[in-house]
Amino acid sequence: MKRALALAVIAATGCSTVSTVRVQPENVHVGPNMRPIAVIHAQVTSGYLFFIPLPGNVSLDRVVNRMLLPAAKAMGADKVVDIKIDITPDTGIWTLRKLIGWRTAEASGVAVVIEEPPAPPAPPAAAGKAAP
Repeated sequence: MKRALALAVIAATGCSTVSTVRVQPENVHVGPNMRPIAVIHAQVTSGYLFFIPLPGNVSLDRVVNRMLLPAAKAMGADKVVDIKIDITPDTGIWTLRKLIGWRTAEASGVAVVIEEPPAPPAPPAAAGKAAP
């Protein structure tokens, strides 16, 4: 019974999620020559019990480079803009949280497709110019 409870706690404390929502380009402004297609949010949480980290691998590298950016590429995006990140510190007073607590890292951004800029209009033809 104790072993099953311990396994349930470990399984419940280390988790990661990627949430996406498609957006209408006319409702989100990201800049010139970019068309927004989705907003993406990635989060990793890991528990600690007496300074022992439970599975989760909380790091900004994981949430940005292994979760957020691949999710954007899978949706057909060329890049992610307006990235915002947050991570629970693991130094200073925050170290006490490792006694019994958790740590979280998250990143979010807007997935965009790069569009070619419109071609400049052709200059008008010179009509009626006399040769010198």
